[in-house]
Amino acid sequence: MSRDSSLSNINLPNWRWRPFLSRVKESLSYFDLQPLTIPRDFLEKKTNYRFKKNIIDIKTMTWGCKTLKLKNIRAACVDAGEIASVINLVLQPSENFDLPFFGADFVTLPSGHLLALDLQPVLKNDMKHTEQFLNKLIPIHTKWQSKLPYGGAIPEEAKPFFSPAFLWTRLPLDLDSERLIDDVLFPAFDEYLKFYLKLVKSANIVSRKRAGALSLGQKNYIKYRADKDPARGMLTRFYGKEWTESYIHNILFNSNT
Repeated sequence: MSRDSSLSNINLPNWRWRPFLSRVKESLSYFDLQPLTIPRDFLEKKTNYRFKKNIIDIKTMTWGCKTLKLKNIRAACVDAGEIASVINLVLQPSENFDLPFFGADFVTLPSGHLLALDLQPVLKNDMKHTEQFLNKLIPIHTKWQSKLPYGGAIPEEAKPFFSPAFLWTRLPLDLDSERLIDDVLFPAFDEYLKFYLKLVKSANIVSRKRAGALSLGQKNYIKYRADKDPARGMLTRFYGKEWTESYIHNILFNSNT
């Protein structure tokens, strides 16, 4: 059985990333949104897990919708108490419009916060694709990255899928980090999102040949994200391998979308 995910509420009362998802919903309210239909078993999944002699309630929820120019807008949300708090957000454009992906991965683990934000290019070495947004986005990145510690080098195999405006930081679990998340990360996220949605609004349909190139670039990106999803281990521990692999390949990063 499936359910319309755009009508679902993310009922995670103490979830750290609720304001970010709320801002996405608010920002998209001006678009003509259509529902995404997601199987119920992926829309909401619950379990419990033993951690440090305690039994922790685990809840994973998926929210999504689409528009004419954005064919897949979805957030995967995990509330695992002291084990993890996660939002994985992707806005995937239609290949008929020359647009990058919008991606945000905000993860809280016992070891600290891992926070990543980017407009991820579909064709990184294609100037026609990147010049429309990078020149304006890089100053925005510089402003906010200067207020956050740099997260460190990323693997070589990942570099084709991130832009020079990749906002990336690691923070410890303390009150100063909470302040940085509220006072720096949230407004950075808001500015990136507003900038991206302006690109979406102004985007024009491309030729069939160009759409084919963009489609191939998207498939390469989606395959990389599915193959290298860092949440795979955590989700497998919570829900098992079969559910996790189906969730990653059919819901989170489906190359057939």
